[in-house]
Amino acid sequence: MYKYLFFGVSLVVLARPAFAQDETSITVTATGTRIEVEDTGQAVTVIGEAEIEAVQGADLTRVLERAPGVTFTRNGGTGSFTGVRLRGSEAEQVLTVIDGVRVSDPAAPTGGYDFGNLLALDLDKLEILRGSNSTIWGSDAIGGVIVASTRATSGLRASAEYGARDTVSTVVSGGLSDPDTGFLGLSGTWFSTDGISAAESGTEADGFEQWALNGHARYYFNDRFELFARTRYAEGELELDGFPAPNFTLADTDEVQETRQWTGSAGAVLDTGALFVSAAYSFSDTDRDNLDGSGAETFTSQGQSDRLDLRGEWRPIGPLLLNFGAENEWARYTTLFDTGEDTRSTGAYVQAGIEYNAISGHIGARVDDHADFGTAVSFGADASYELSPGWRLRASIGEGFKAPSLYQLHSEYGNLSLDPEQSTSFDLGLAYGERTLSRQRVYGAVTVYQRNTDNQIAFVSCFGETTGICTNRPFGTYDNITRTRARGVEAELWARPADGVTLGAIYTLTDAENRETGLALARRPRHAATFTGEFSPIAAVTLGADLRVVSSSFDNAANTVRLGGYEVMTLRGSWQVSEQVQLFGRVENLWDEQYQTAAGYGTAGTGAHIGARLAL
Repeated sequence: MYKYLFFGVSLVVLARPAFAQDETSITVTATGTRIEVEDTGQAVTVIGEAEIEAVQGADLTRVLERAPGVTFTRNGGTGSFTGVRLRGSEAEQVLTVIDGVRVSDPAAPTGGYDFGNLLALDLDKLEILRGSNSTIWGSDAIGGVIVASTRATSGLRASAEYGARDTVSTVVSGGLSDPDTGFLGLSGTWFSTDGISAAESGTEADGFEQWALNGHARYYFNDRFELFARTRYAEGELELDGFPAPNFTLADTDEVQETRQWTGSAGAVLDTGALFVSAAYSFSDTDRDNLDGSGAETFTSQGQSDRLDLRGEWRPIGPLLLNFGAENEWARYTTLFDTGEDTRSTGAYVQAGIEYNAISGHIGARVDDHADFGTAVSFGADASYELSPGWRLRASIGEGFKAPSLYQLHSEYGNLSLDPEQSTSFDLGLAYGERTLSRQRVYGAVTVYQRNTDNQIAFVSCFGETTGICTNRPFGTYDNITRTRARGVEAELWARPADGVTLGAIYTLTDAENRETGLALARRPRHAATFTGEFSPIAAVTLGADLRVVSSSFDNAANTVRLGGYEVMTLRGSWQVSEQVQLFGRVENLWDEQYQTAAGYGTAGTGAHIGARLAL
């Protein structure tokens, strides 16, 4: 209760008079440092607000598909559990950060983040880093890092959309700023849909409804020192399908899941030019209640984390720099069936670098101490070299680790002997130009990568076993039983062959396997590609098309259940009626492709949507 009061007071205190003009901001990037994208050897894709709006709609996966190395699985329609994988990683091995706050759920069995609870409606930017990066970020950054930033700009903006399955979405945002005083901004979203049946065999649609509020505030004491506060609250209700008696197969049910998420951060920034330091307190709370048709609770969970962070950058002389940081996290969880546990972890890192003319390079190390499993050490390095104007060679190597979740350690299935999952990844890439095509007509990039993961945690069935690790665990437990490898190729090509025409192609080859069995990892398609194009026949009108092509994969570790490949086409368009008003619309899944990303769970068929935006 006290921290919620603290954040409410922080936003009010920082809401000093501020007027007009655009705000300036220091944005946390997916690298964990303030580095420019062209100066890092790591594979990073940045998707800005203009591109997010051009894609249209609330479904975040349609935006993420425009970055290489990204695949997802979903248990039904929009709002259902959505796991995002980077380069064939597990979904929970992707660190997710929203407005500077780590949002993993300590009460989730594997401690990951459900992307079904994050909509694209008021996002300002997405940054996707592919590759292990625990040197800067600590636990969870095995597959990579996804950083999402919500809208924090001056002026008033609003949009509304209606479409198939009685789907309605609205967003309103506003902000006041002054370069000498600070910034105050608010945004709110509401989304509702009748949805589709989560069970592919079901006949009853499962709806989803969510509303969310975001607040941003900054106060500038002078041109070197500022205070900031950010907070986000989202509340949703999702209708579920389950495994009812007597068949215990996936089918229609009356179950509902209510989810409440509250995150926030507050702190201070000092920037003298040579020295940059940011200190912050942040929290992330996720509460879930599952209710049956009568409203009785069938499951509840509460996951909470609190963090103290210090991050800095020192440029002592010329091209030399030193990044440093430390943090302490407290995490705890409870469920309807577990009284709950808590844990603490502390970490610190240092990264030295040089950024001089055509070359940039960085090397760093990190030490983490976890109350339950002990110490983990991570190393990482990257380099970027401009071969000639426009051409850049990139390379990186990084280590990652993921601490066992509280559920894996302490639940009735827990194992206190678990070790952290550990990975080593490397990639080598060649790029030409910039993805935004701001200074040239062609952008191209190709990257080869590999990641080896050891001590991967998996659930062990104890059916028929009563000895060893199964002693006194009749239903099973968790153990470090798997070694995995993911390797492949990523390729991007963006071009503006003529004024008013933009074409793009994104392709990923992923070979992900269990090194113990030689079998393919579940739900990892070998091929995934997105083809996109936009054409402006006249200045005020833009027409676009997006084609997503995904190859087949297996739904289970034994490779006995196959998921078919699929191709989904979306047509979209917009008309800039005036400087302030835009009309837009799209048709999703144009040829009504029937496919699954998780066995037994349905996906949406053809649907049309239309909407309008207002900017003042």
